[in-house]
Amino acid sequence: MLDVKRMILLRDLAEHARVTAVADLHGVTPSAVSQQLRALETEAGAALVERDGRGLRLTAAGAALAASCEPVLAALERAEASVRALDAEPSGELAVGCAPSALATVAAPLVAELALRHPRLRPRIVQADPEEALPLLRGRRLDLAVTYAYPLLGAPPAPGTTAVPLFDDPLCLALPRALLPAYERDGLAALRDSAWVSAPAPSSCREMLLHTCRNAGFTPRIAHECADLRSGLWLVATGQAVSILPGLLCDAPPPGTAVRQLPGAGRTLDVLVRSGTENRPAVAAALAVLTAPGTLGERVPLGAPGSPGVPRAPGPLNAR
Repeated sequence: MLDVKRMILLRDLAEHARVTAVADLHGVTPSAVSQQLRALETEAGAALVERDGRGLRLTAAGAALAASCEPVLAALERAEASVRALDAEPSGELAVGCAPSALATVAAPLVAELALRHPRLRPRIVQADPEEALPLLRGRRLDLAVTYAYPLLGAPPAPGTTAVPLFDDPLCLALPRALLPAYERDGLAALRDSAWVSAPAPSSCREMLLHTCRNAGFTPRIAHECADLRSGLWLVATGQAVSILPGLLCDAPPPGTAVRQLPGAGRTLDVLVRSGTENRPAVAAALAVLTAPGTLGERVPLGAPGSPGVPRAPGPLNAR
């Protein structure tokens, strides 16, 4: 019988390509990873990895076994969920990863509502952007993750996860009020010579800013980097910079800052869970809260009072 934990190591090696990266992901030494992979080869009766310079690469047998890992893990998650479902009341810790921009809009209402509905459940919020949350979710250190994606960037779906849509969040241009007439006359091209504020690389928010500006015919000069894009609005307020950022962060711009929604540009807010865990009582309870009408507040288009998010009706669980 193949050891599931060793299969996960092989899957992660297929994805990250380096033993050191797999070791860092699991908090062990590279030699421990190599030892577990050798043990898996003994169990499988086949060579799964081979030397490639100083590193390892998967053989054909190793690639085939790694590809079969996700369905096996999903089946085990469903089996565990069926056992936990025998307890009528969700209880214990629920680890929720949440993108910083959704902490106030999604995480805080979730914690408050779960306290009312399921007092035996202990939600624990972990601030994490999607790039950080996904490895934690797949490594079972998170139970679900509130993430975002930019459809225009065409990012591939995360393997082994299931996405539940929450709402759409438009992209917005933040600029000094003095530049507003030029923008309304000539569009983004009027800002080609401006200094821009962006998230540090690598970041999908930064990639989206570059993508949007290049579609307007220029490459922006990124003069300032702020991990907290809401704080970057204060640089815009000085009159010396402009920025593109999600609408959720534009609800209270500083004085002197104009905010305009960019047509046809935005991101989706989703909840990701490991495939097969959707019916675990604690996870199901959180999904029920997040997808209930009105739980996250009424969202209206940017420019009207309230949040700038645009709601999407939750549909069936979409395997990714």
